[in-house]
Amino acid sequence: MKDIRRTLVAKLINDPAEYIGKEVDVKGWVRSRRGNKYVQFVALNDGSSVKSLQIVFDLAKFSEEDLKLVTTGSSINVQGTLVESQGKGQNVEIQAEALKVYGTADPETYPLQKKGHSLEFLREKAHLRPRTNFFSAVLRIRHALAYAVHKFFNDKGFYYFHTPLITASDCEGAGAQFQVTTLPLTDLPVNEEGKIDYSKDFFGKMASLTVSGQLEGELGATALGCIYTFGPTFRAENSNTPRHLSEFWMIEPEMAFYEIQDNMDLAEEFIKYCINYALEHCKDDIEFLAEHFDKELPERLRFVVENDFVRLPYTEGIRILEESGKKFEFPVHWGIDLASEHERYLVEEHFKKPVILTDYPKEIKAFYMKLNDDGKTVRAMDVLFPKIGEIIGGSQREEDLAKLQARVDEMGLEGMDWYLDTRRFGSVPHSGFGLGFERLVLFVTGMQNIRDVIPFPRYPKNCEY
Repeated sequence: MKDIRRTLVAKLINDPAEYIGKEVDVKGWVRSRRGNKYVQFVALNDGSSVKSLQIVFDLAKFSEEDLKLVTTGSSINVQGTLVESQGKGQNVEIQAEALKVYGTADPETYPLQKKGHSLEFLREKAHLRPRTNFFSAVLRIRHALAYAVHKFFNDKGFYYFHTPLITASDCEGAGAQFQVTTLPLTDLPVNEEGKIDYSKDFFGKMASLTVSGQLEGELGATALGCIYTFGPTFRAENSNTPRHLSEFWMIEPEMAFYEIQDNMDLAEEFIKYCINYALEHCKDDIEFLAEHFDKELPERLRFVVENDFVRLPYTEGIRILEESGKKFEFPVHWGIDLASEHERYLVEEHFKKPVILTDYPKEIKAFYMKLNDDGKTVRAMDVLFPKIGEIIGGSQREEDLAKLQARVDEMGLEGMDWYLDTRRFGSVPHSGFGLGFERLVLFVTGMQNIRDVIPFPRYPKNCEY
């Protein structure tokens, strides 16, 4: 092998002009091999593009013995001349001059042969599924969206703020948390009341994995002005639905001096920015997913970017649902927490646009949301999307110490003095929201199951790899 610097497959396919007629070096995995007794064609992919690069092996130069280890799934290094392709299906190809096999893949046991595999089957092979065109496209889009998140907030003057994964508070008040402990589970220490003695635990109190970084994020916002978090969160709900994970990533901006209208404006601008970034930078991957999985995907993405979101009070939304004449699985009445079928009706059938639903009943929302003057509703806002339902949840936070203290007492929350201090010392109007990152990836890729947009999904009875 010659001393030639490696070039990525994406570069050769998308920008071939400077390489045509030159010797190049490529490395990657074999997606397929076909041919006859005169020539062999190998599709090589290195993860940089959904498209594979065709390698042409002239059997006057390479023997069957040379190529016997070049099977689907094997990893190889090829050097040769990049030329314009005479065949269909590709613009350029490499006329191979030298070959090195790094790792072999036994055709009898390698599970990802060139044939159709169901998504259910690939979930059982999560350690290998990124090698498929389908999942490599999803993961490249996931990367682009993560970069877009950081770029959006950085360009707007926000600060990236790290919040703890281990916490002693329950932000949502739902209690669906994974406990963190070093106590011996087969011989738990108990106190005089017969309850578990957490004073003997690692932190000296009950601790759990976080369900949200919001409360700590508010501390950052009341010092730095505007912050955002982007990290893993955990929910111990026994939910086996296509929209729930036990471990997922959350983006949570918190902004001092933002009221509910500012919050809605930011949420709409943010999500449009991320989707538009994917449209501009993941064109090949989106087109591939549209061709093989969801033909309406590009149109749906452009529709969201190009249309204003509807702003709709919860009470008005309930009226629309009640008067729709549609039979829902879950009955509709004022005070319910809307189900996905209700949210999708408003978005997909009634308005045919994304909807920001506001002013929910206080009983179905978290303790920290600002109470409206009617005493019954809070300044909450949920962004509802087609095919997804809720994709963003947020609110203006209650800045009045007495009102927030009353809600804390009403819900029986303990250990919240540190949080209440932000209202004792220099309290300001402030707002924020949370976006489940996987739901954004789900929407942008057109996938149907949230387990297919994260490399290693965690859900009830599943913690592989």
